[in-house]
Amino acid sequence: MKTVYVWLVRFLSVLFYFRTKKNVYYLMSYSNNLHMIKRTAAELPAGQKLVVIYNPRTLAAAYDLKAFGVKAIPLKMSIPFLLQRIPQLMSARLIFCDNYYALLAGLIRPRTKMKIIQLWHADGTIKTFGWEDPNQRQNGWLKRRRHQLVYNQFDDYVVASKAMGNVFQRSFAQPAAKMQDLGMPRSDRLFSANWLDTVRQRVWLAAPELKNKRVILYAPTYRNASQVNPPTGTIEALAADPNAVVAVKLYPEIDREKLEMEQFKHPNVKIYDEFTTTDLMTLADTLVTDYSSFIFDFSLMPQARSAIFFMYDLHEYAEQRGVQPDLKRWLPTPPVKTVDQLRQAILANQPVDFTAFNDWWNTYNDGKAYKRVIDKYVIGRHNAAEDNDE
Repeated sequence: MKTVYVWLVRFLSVLFYFRTKKNVYYLMSYSNNLHMIKRTAAELPAGQKLVVIYNPRTLAAAYDLKAFGVKAIPLKMSIPFLLQRIPQLMSARLIFCDNYYALLAGLIRPRTKMKIIQLWHADGTIKTFGWEDPNQRQNGWLKRRRHQLVYNQFDDYVVASKAMGNVFQRSFAQPAAKMQDLGMPRSDRLFSANWLDTVRQRVWLAAPELKNKRVILYAPTYRNASQVNPPTGTIEALAADPNAVVAVKLYPEIDREKLEMEQFKHPNVKIYDEFTTTDLMTLADTLVTDYSSFIFDFSLMPQARSAIFFMYDLHEYAEQRGVQPDLKRWLPTPPVKTVDQLRQAILANQPVDFTAFNDWWNTYNDGKAYKRVIDKYVIGRHNAAEDNDE
Protein backbone atom coordinates (compact mmCIF):
# COMPACT_ATOMS: atom_id res chain seq x y z
CA MET A 1 0.00 0.00 0.00
CA LYS A 2 2.89 2.38 0.74
CA THR A 3 4.00 2.03 -2.88
CA VAL A 4 0.61 3.36 -3.97
CA TYR A 5 1.00 6.29 -1.59
CA VAL A 6 4.47 7.05 -2.94
CA TRP A 7 3.20 7.15 -6.52
CA LEU A 8 0.26 9.33 -5.51
CA VAL A 9 2.63 11.77 -3.79
CA ARG A 10 4.79 11.77 -6.90
CA PHE A 11 1.82 12.58 -9.14
CA LEU A 12 0.48 15.34 -6.89
CA SER A 13 3.87 16.95 -6.33
CA VAL A 14 4.47 17.13 -10.08
CA LEU A 15 0.98 18.54 -10.58
CA PHE A 16 1.65 21.31 -8.03
CA TYR A 17 5.37 21.63 -8.72
CA PHE A 18 5.22 25.34 -9.58
CA ARG A 19 3.20 26.41 -6.54
CA THR A 20 4.78 29.43 -4.83
CA LYS A 21 7.27 28.33 -2.18
CA LYS A 22 6.91 30.54 0.90
CA ASN A 23 5.68 28.54 3.90
CA VAL A 24 7.38 26.38 6.54
CA TYR A 25 6.18 22.89 7.47
CA TYR A 26 7.21 20.74 10.39
CA LEU A 27 6.59 16.98 10.34
CA MET A 28 6.42 16.05 14.03
CA SER A 29 6.65 12.56 15.52
CA TYR A 30 8.04 13.65 18.90
CA SER A 31 7.04 16.46 21.24
CA ASN A 32 10.52 17.54 22.32
CA ASN A 33 11.03 20.46 19.93
CA LEU A 34 8.13 22.73 20.86
CA HIS A 35 10.40 25.61 21.83
CA MET A 36 11.96 25.78 18.36
CA ILE A 37 8.60 25.37 16.64
CA LYS A 38 7.14 28.28 18.61
CA ARG A 39 10.18 30.45 17.98
CA THR A 40 9.99 29.61 14.28
CA ALA A 41 6.38 30.77 14.20
CA ALA A 42 7.37 33.99 15.96
CA GLU A 43 10.30 34.68 13.64
CA LEU A 44 8.60 34.02 10.30
CA PRO A 45 8.46 37.03 7.98
CA ALA A 46 5.05 38.56 7.29
CA GLY A 47 2.98 36.67 4.74
CA GLN A 48 4.48 33.29 5.59
CA LYS A 49 2.91 30.65 7.81
CA LEU A 50 4.03 27.63 9.80
CA VAL A 51 2.08 24.37 9.60
CA VAL A 52 2.79 21.34 11.79
CA ILE A 53 1.74 17.89 10.60
CA TYR A 54 1.87 15.68 13.65
CA ASN A 55 1.79 12.03 14.56
CA PRO A 56 -1.42 11.45 16.59
CA ARG A 57 0.64 10.17 19.53
CA THR A 58 1.83 13.77 20.04
CA LEU A 59 -1.72 15.09 20.40
CA ALA A 60 -1.00 16.93 23.65
CA ALA A 61 1.90 18.77 22.03
CA ALA A 62 -0.31 19.60 19.06
CA TYR A 63 -2.88 21.22 21.37
CA ASP A 64 -0.06 23.19 22.99
CA LEU A 65 0.97 24.49 19.57
CA LYS A 66 -2.61 25.29 18.61
CA ALA A 67 -2.99 27.35 21.79
CA PHE A 68 0.12 29.24 20.70
CA GLY A 69 -1.51 29.96 17.34
CA VAL A 70 0.28 27.35 15.21
CA LYS A 71 -1.80 25.36 12.74
CA ALA A 72 -1.47 21.65 13.52
CA ILE A 73 -2.85 18.82 11.39
CA PRO A 74 -2.83 15.09 12.29
CA LEU A 75 -0.80 12.88 9.97
CA LYS A 76 -2.79 10.11 8.29
CA MET A 77 -1.25 7.88 5.64
CA SER A 78 -4.39 7.65 3.56
CA ILE A 79 -5.40 8.64 0.06
CA PRO A 80 -7.83 11.40 1.20
CA PHE A 81 -5.12 12.89 3.44
CA LEU A 82 -2.54 12.92 0.66
CA LEU A 83 -4.98 14.37 -1.87
CA GLN A 84 -5.63 17.28 0.47
CA ARG A 85 -2.24 17.86 2.05
CA ILE A 86 0.39 17.23 -0.63
CA PRO A 87 -0.79 20.20 -2.73
CA GLN A 88 -0.50 22.32 0.43
CA LEU A 89 2.92 20.87 1.26
CA MET A 90 4.12 21.94 -2.17
CA SER A 91 3.82 25.56 -0.98
CA ALA A 92 6.70 24.96 1.45
CA ARG A 93 10.07 26.59 1.04
CA LEU A 94 11.28 24.71 4.09
CA ILE A 95 10.28 21.38 5.65
CA PHE A 96 11.62 20.24 9.01
CA CYS A 97 11.37 16.56 9.96
CA ASP A 98 12.21 14.74 13.17
CA ASN A 99 11.96 11.19 11.85
CA TYR A 100 11.65 8.98 8.78
CA TYR A 101 8.54 9.83 6.70
CA ALA A 102 7.69 7.43 3.88
CA LEU A 103 5.66 10.03 1.97
CA LEU A 104 8.89 11.92 1.23
CA ALA A 105 10.00 9.09 -1.06
CA GLY A 106 7.59 10.28 -3.73
CA LEU A 107 8.04 14.03 -3.35
CA ILE A 108 9.23 15.77 -6.53
CA ARG A 109 10.44 19.26 -5.68
CA PRO A 110 12.66 22.10 -6.90
CA ARG A 111 15.67 21.72 -4.60
CA THR A 112 16.72 25.33 -5.13
CA LYS A 113 13.39 26.57 -3.77
CA MET A 114 12.37 23.89 -1.25
CA LYS A 115 14.71 22.56 1.44
CA ILE A 116 14.07 19.54 3.66
CA ILE A 117 15.98 19.46 6.94
CA GLN A 118 16.31 16.48 9.27
CA LEU A 119 16.10 17.33 12.98
CA TRP A 120 16.42 13.81 14.34
CA HIS A 121 14.60 12.90 17.55
CA ALA A 122 17.77 11.98 19.47
CA ASP A 123 21.20 13.55 19.93
CA GLY A 124 23.02 10.25 19.69
CA THR A 125 22.37 6.54 19.37
CA ILE A 126 23.38 3.29 20.97
CA LYS A 127 21.29 1.21 18.58
CA THR A 128 21.86 0.97 14.86
CA PHE A 129 19.30 2.05 12.28
CA GLY A 130 18.99 2.49 8.55
CA TRP A 131 21.43 0.39 6.55
CA GLU A 132 23.25 -0.67 9.73
CA ASP A 133 20.12 -2.30 11.14
CA PRO A 134 20.51 -6.10 10.75
CA ASN A 135 16.79 -6.35 9.92
CA GLN A 136 17.28 -4.28 6.78
CA ARG A 137 18.54 -7.40 5.02
CA GLN A 138 15.05 -8.94 5.34
CA ASN A 139 13.36 -6.14 3.42
CA GLY A 140 12.50 -6.48 -0.24
CA TRP A 141 14.03 -4.35 -2.98
CA LEU A 142 11.10 -1.94 -3.20
CA LYS A 143 11.18 -1.19 0.53
CA ARG A 144 14.93 -0.71 0.57
CA ARG A 145 14.64 1.58 -2.44
CA ARG A 146 11.91 3.61 -0.73
CA HIS A 147 14.07 3.97 2.38
CA GLN A 148 16.99 5.34 0.38
CA LEU A 149 14.73 7.75 -1.50
CA VAL A 150 13.63 9.19 1.85
CA TYR A 151 17.20 9.43 3.15
CA ASN A 152 18.25 11.25 -0.01
CA GLN A 153 15.47 13.82 0.31
CA PHE A 154 17.12 15.55 3.24
CA ASP A 155 19.29 18.45 2.13
CA ASP A 156 20.87 18.78 5.57
CA TYR A 157 21.11 16.72 8.74
CA VAL A 158 21.36 18.88 11.85
CA VAL A 159 23.61 17.12 14.38
CA ALA A 160 25.03 17.72 17.84
CA SER A 161 28.38 16.05 17.17
CA LYS A 162 30.74 14.67 14.57
CA ALA A 163 29.96 11.24 16.01
CA MET A 164 26.26 11.51 15.10
CA GLY A 165 27.16 12.92 11.70
CA ASN A 166 29.26 9.83 11.07
CA VAL A 167 26.33 7.62 12.09
CA PHE A 168 24.05 9.29 9.54
CA GLN A 169 26.70 8.95 6.85
CA ARG A 170 26.92 5.21 7.46
CA SER A 171 23.28 4.51 8.29
CA PHE A 172 21.64 6.57 5.56
CA ALA A 173 24.46 6.49 2.98
CA GLN A 174 24.77 10.28 2.98
CA PRO A 175 27.75 12.56 2.25
CA ALA A 176 29.60 14.41 5.00
CA ALA A 177 28.69 17.73 3.34
CA LYS A 178 25.08 17.32 4.47
CA MET A 179 26.01 17.18 8.16
CA GLN A 180 25.49 20.51 9.90
CA ASP A 181 27.17 20.93 13.30
CA LEU A 182 24.58 23.24 14.83
CA GLY A 183 23.52 21.34 17.94
CA MET A 184 20.03 19.94 18.49
CA PRO A 185 17.25 22.40 19.42
CA ARG A 186 15.43 19.60 21.25
CA SER A 187 18.17 19.72 23.92
CA ASP A 188 18.11 23.48 24.50
CA ARG A 189 15.56 23.15 27.29
CA LEU A 190 17.96 20.97 29.28
CA PHE A 191 20.17 24.05 29.73
CA SER A 192 17.33 26.18 31.09
CA ALA A 193 17.20 26.32 34.90
CA ASN A 194 13.70 27.79 34.67
CA TRP A 195 12.42 24.95 32.53
CA LEU A 196 14.02 22.27 34.70
CA ASP A 197 12.63 23.79 37.89
CA THR A 198 9.14 24.13 36.40
CA VAL A 199 9.08 20.47 35.38
CA ARG A 200 10.40 19.30 38.75
CA GLN A 201 7.81 21.29 40.67
CA ARG A 202 5.04 19.83 38.51
CA VAL A 203 6.28 16.27 39.06
CA TRP A 204 6.72 16.77 42.80
CA LEU A 205 3.22 18.19 43.07
CA ALA A 206 1.74 15.00 41.62
CA ALA A 207 4.32 12.61 43.11
CA PRO A 208 5.59 14.04 46.43
CA GLU A 209 7.19 10.68 47.27
CA LEU A 210 9.95 11.54 44.78
CA LYS A 211 11.03 14.66 46.64
CA ASN A 212 14.12 14.62 48.87
CA LYS A 213 14.88 11.04 47.87
CA ARG A 214 17.45 9.33 45.73
CA VAL A 215 15.44 8.67 42.58
CA ILE A 216 16.49 5.73 40.42
CA LEU A 217 14.81 5.93 37.04
CA TYR A 218 14.47 2.62 35.22
CA ALA A 219 13.74 3.31 31.55
CA PRO A 220 14.41 0.30 29.31
CA THR A 221 14.08 0.55 25.55
CA TYR A 222 11.40 -1.10 23.42
CA ARG A 223 11.16 -4.89 23.53
CA ASN A 224 8.89 -7.18 21.54
CA ALA A 225 6.25 -9.25 23.33
CA SER A 226 8.49 -12.28 23.88
CA GLN A 227 11.26 -10.19 25.47
CA VAL A 228 9.24 -7.64 27.40
CA ASN A 229 10.09 -8.92 30.89
CA PRO A 230 13.56 -8.27 32.34
CA PRO A 231 15.53 -11.09 34.01
CA THR A 232 14.11 -12.47 37.24
CA GLY A 233 15.23 -10.38 40.19
CA THR A 234 15.75 -7.15 38.22
CA ILE A 235 13.21 -5.10 40.19
CA GLU A 236 14.56 -6.35 43.53
CA ALA A 237 18.07 -5.37 42.41
CA LEU A 238 16.89 -1.90 41.39
CA ALA A 239 15.32 -1.48 44.84
CA ALA A 240 18.43 -2.66 46.71
CA ASP A 241 18.98 0.80 48.19
CA PRO A 242 16.30 1.08 50.91
CA ASN A 243 16.58 4.88 50.94
CA ALA A 244 15.85 5.23 47.23
CA VAL A 245 12.66 5.35 45.18
CA VAL A 246 12.62 3.44 41.89
CA ALA A 247 10.58 5.19 39.21
CA VAL A 248 9.77 2.88 36.31
CA LYS A 249 8.99 4.37 32.92
CA LEU A 250 7.91 1.76 30.41
CA TYR A 251 8.11 2.27 26.67
CA PRO A 252 4.70 3.54 25.46
CA GLU A 253 4.23 0.85 22.81
CA ILE A 254 5.13 -2.03 25.10
CA ASP A 255 2.74 -5.01 25.13
CA ARG A 256 1.48 -4.88 28.71
CA GLU A 257 -0.54 -8.03 28.32
CA LYS A 258 2.77 -9.89 28.22
CA LEU A 259 4.23 -7.92 31.11
CA GLU A 260 4.36 -9.67 34.48
CA MET A 261 2.99 -6.89 36.67
CA GLU A 262 3.65 -8.82 39.88
CA GLN A 263 7.36 -8.09 39.59
CA PHE A 264 6.73 -4.38 40.19
CA LYS A 265 4.91 -4.91 43.50
CA HIS A 266 7.60 -3.51 45.76
CA PRO A 267 7.08 -0.70 48.33
CA ASN A 268 9.87 1.41 46.81
CA VAL A 269 8.96 0.80 43.16
CA LYS A 270 6.27 2.46 41.09
CA ILE A 271 5.38 2.73 37.39
CA TYR A 272 4.81 6.37 36.41
CA ASP A 273 2.64 6.45 33.30
CA GLU A 274 1.47 9.98 34.01
CA PHE A 275 4.90 11.51 33.30
CA THR A 276 7.20 11.47 30.32
CA THR A 277 10.65 9.97 30.60
CA THR A 278 12.11 13.48 30.33
CA ASP A 279 9.91 14.65 33.20
CA LEU A 280 11.30 11.93 35.43
CA MET A 281 14.88 12.46 34.27
CA THR A 282 14.84 16.04 35.55
CA LEU A 283 14.89 14.78 39.13
CA ALA A 284 16.56 11.37 38.76
CA ASP A 285 19.91 10.82 40.43
CA THR A 286 20.56 7.54 38.63
CA LEU A 287 19.34 6.43 35.22
CA VAL A 288 19.20 2.69 34.60
CA THR A 289 18.64 1.86 30.96
CA ASP A 290 19.98 -0.42 28.27
CA TYR A 291 20.03 0.86 24.68
CA SER A 292 17.82 3.94 25.05
CA SER A 293 18.84 7.29 23.59
CA PHE A 294 17.61 9.06 26.73
CA ILE A 295 21.13 8.79 28.12
CA PHE A 296 22.18 11.57 25.73
CA ASP A 297 19.71 13.91 27.45
CA PHE A 298 20.24 12.69 30.99
CA SER A 299 23.99 13.28 30.77
CA LEU A 300 23.32 17.01 30.25
CA MET A 301 21.14 17.46 33.33
CA PRO A 302 22.82 19.17 36.29
CA GLN A 303 21.55 16.75 38.94
CA ALA A 304 22.55 13.60 37.01
CA ARG A 305 24.84 11.58 39.28
CA SER A 306 25.21 8.21 37.60
CA ALA A 307 24.03 5.95 34.80
CA ILE A 308 23.88 2.16 34.74
CA PHE A 309 23.60 0.26 31.45
CA PHE A 310 21.86 -3.02 32.19
CA MET A 311 22.71 -4.86 28.97
CA TYR A 312 21.94 -8.40 30.05
CA ASP A 313 21.35 -9.47 26.43
CA LEU A 314 24.04 -7.44 24.69
CA HIS A 315 25.24 -10.24 22.39
CA GLU A 316 21.75 -11.25 21.28
CA TYR A 317 20.55 -7.66 20.95
CA ALA A 318 23.57 -6.74 18.82
CA GLU A 319 22.79 -9.60 16.45
CA GLN A 320 19.03 -9.04 16.25
CA ARG A 321 18.66 -5.27 16.53
CA GLY A 322 22.18 -3.92 16.23
CA VAL A 323 24.33 -1.66 18.41
CA GLN A 324 27.06 0.81 17.51
CA PRO A 325 30.28 -1.18 17.11
CA ASP A 326 32.38 1.14 19.28
CA LEU A 327 29.91 1.65 22.13
CA LYS A 328 32.18 0.20 24.81
CA ARG A 329 34.75 2.87 23.96
CA TRP A 330 32.49 5.85 24.67
CA LEU A 331 29.88 4.62 27.16
CA PRO A 332 30.41 6.64 30.36
CA THR A 333 30.44 3.43 32.42
CA PRO A 334 30.88 -0.23 31.42
CA PRO A 335 27.66 -2.21 30.90
CA VAL A 336 26.46 -4.59 33.60
CA LYS A 337 25.14 -7.93 32.40
CA THR A 338 23.77 -9.75 35.43
CA VAL A 339 21.18 -9.01 38.10
CA ASP A 340 23.86 -9.35 40.79
CA GLN A 341 26.08 -6.80 39.04
CA LEU A 342 23.09 -4.48 38.79
CA ARG A 343 22.43 -4.78 42.53
CA GLN A 344 26.06 -4.04 43.32
CA ALA A 345 26.05 -0.97 41.08
CA ILE A 346 22.88 0.35 42.73
CA LEU A 347 24.35 -0.07 46.21
CA ALA A 348 27.75 1.37 45.24
CA ASN A 349 26.08 4.55 43.92
CA GLN A 350 29.34 5.70 42.38
CA PRO A 351 29.23 9.09 40.62
CA VAL A 352 29.90 9.08 36.89
CA ASP A 353 31.85 11.74 35.03
CA PHE A 354 29.91 12.48 31.84
CA THR A 355 32.43 14.98 30.46
CA ALA A 356 34.07 12.77 27.83
CA PHE A 357 30.72 11.26 26.87
CA ASN A 358 29.20 14.71 26.30
CA ASP A 359 32.28 15.88 24.41
CA TRP A 360 31.73 12.94 22.07
CA TRP A 361 27.94 13.12 21.57
CA ASN A 362 26.77 16.56 22.77
CA THR A 363 29.64 18.59 21.36
CA TYR A 364 27.53 21.43 19.96
CA ASN A 365 24.67 21.38 22.45
CA ASP A 366 24.87 24.55 24.53
CA GLY A 367 21.27 25.72 24.90
CA LYS A 368 21.43 27.98 21.83
CA ALA A 369 20.99 25.47 19.02
CA TYR A 370 17.51 26.72 18.15
CA LYS A 371 18.97 30.18 17.43
CA ARG A 372 21.49 28.74 14.98
CA VAL A 373 18.89 26.55 13.24
CA ILE A 374 16.35 29.35 12.91
CA ASP A 375 18.97 31.84 11.77
CA LYS A 376 20.35 29.48 9.14
CA TYR A 377 17.16 28.01 7.71
CA VAL A 378 14.16 30.12 8.66
CA ILE A 379 15.56 33.65 8.46
CA GLY A 380 18.93 33.37 6.79
CA ARG A 381 20.64 35.99 8.93
CA HIS A 382 22.65 36.01 12.14
CA ASN A 383 21.42 36.65 15.68
CA ALA A 384 17.79 36.93 14.64
CA ALA A 385 16.09 34.76 17.26
CA GLU A 386 15.75 36.07 20.79
CA ASP A 387 16.89 34.09 23.81
CA ASN A 388 13.63 33.21 25.53
CA ASP A 389 12.83 30.21 27.71
CA GLU A 390 10.12 27.82 26.63
